[in-house]
Amino acid sequence: MAKVILKKKVDVETNTLNDVKSYARKIWLAGLGAYTKVGQEGSEYVQELIKAGQAVEKKGKKVVAEKLEAANAEIDEAKSEVSTFKGKVELQLDKVEKAFDTRIASALNRIGIPSKHDVETLSAKLDELTALLERVARKS
Repeated sequence: MAKVILKKKVDVETNTLNDVKSYARKIWLAGLGAYTKVGQEGSEYVQELIKAGQAVEKKGKKVVAEKLEAANAEIDEAKSEVSTFKGKVELQLDKVEKAFDTRIASALNRIGIPSKHDVETLSAKLDELTALLERVARKS
């Protein structure tokens, strides 16, 4: 009978050991399966993130391009306005300068100072007289 009890005890220990080994193997396989599944799904998730990032980047570039185009249009408009304003300012400055020159010339004339035109006219007449005197001197 001692043999039977010993045999039952050995069989129970063997069965328990086999059960532990079986469970350990199942846990190991479950871990490998989880690792594989996470690897696959993780890769898919990364691909989804990449696609989402590309979409956002594309939209961002489009928005930046639109804003840049609008800013350039505003700059061109401002340049046009400045150019128009500059032309008006130059025209007004020319008018002011001419009015100033006219008033100065008038004031100088009133006090007896000849204008540039007067001096040039007088100089031309002097040249004519000099030429006439030289001709007369040669004939004599």
